[in-house]
Amino acid sequence: MKPLSPSAACAAKCLFAVMLYMKENCGEVATKEINDIIRKRVDFTDWEEERAGKLQNIRWWSVTQFYSIDYNKAGYILKKQGSWYLTPEGEEAIKLGADQILRKANAAYRKWRQEKDLDADDAVEEETPEKATIVNIERLEEQANDGIRKYIKAKNPYEFQDMVAALLRAMGYYTPFIAPKGRDGGVDVIAYIDALGAKTPRIKVQVKHRPDDCIPAKDIRSLLGILRDGDIALFVTSGTYSQQARTEALTSKTYIKLIDGEEFIQMWQDNYSKMTDDNKNMLPLKHIAFVGSSE
Repeated sequence: MKPLSPSAACAAKCLFAVMLYMKENCGEVATKEINDIIRKRVDFTDWEEERAGKLQNIRWWSVTQFYSIDYNKAGYILKKQGSWYLTPEGEEAIKLGADQILRKANAAYRKWRQEKDLDADDAVEEETPEKATIVNIERLEEQANDGIRKYIKAKNPYEFQDMVAALLRAMGYYTPFIAPKGRDGGVDVIAYIDALGAKTPRIKVQVKHRPDDCIPAKDIRSLLGILRDGDIALFVTSGTYSQQARTEALTSKTYIKLIDGEEFIQMWQDNYSKMTDDNKNMLPLKHIAFVGSSE
């Protein structure tokens, strides 16, 4: 088998380190943390530490960004809202080892180029015009999402709770109950699908403003424990969930939906146009259009 090029070999070990990190940490990682994670886990040659290309970026970081697109096309990682997620296919692929993962990912990228009637032979290189466009868009999206995350993080728990209620109203639900300050009864918002609350299901919502924390399974069990007939549960956090918490929700006999910080941002964007001006001002957004990739 032909050995990997120096660039590909560098990307393989960097991306393998990220995949292992995601497997160890709830299956995800914030995009802004990836550079530091790789630095802590990977040893580099002098050549890999050199600055190269038009933008004079550090070589190992550039090839990691470009080859990560191959991993995305292969379905090993999912990039969404400023985070990377390790898919079940990606977790299984870890068994193959760093080099073999990259070979399979690059094959998936070549197939994608063929389907787009692009030159598949160019796909063996780390940088193509399509990849350059995708990487630039990802950088812009990450900058925007980082600003949104910081804005939410600066909110206090009651302000974040009000944002959750505002989102539910934009989605067509009624929110007759929003817990007042000082109250801690386990339910922060109650949402109905009709104005009178006569129809089921009734949604009991727990909100945790913990942007830097991973919600444990015990918190999910606590919410499920206070549900009554006709209730379903919604748990919203500005942070993330442990894998055990997600498993708890998936295996529950009672329906419970988990929304983490990144999904909350996506839902806010998706429903922003349906909000009142007062609710929009809780997290004001401005839409900017630019040329996208050929995906």
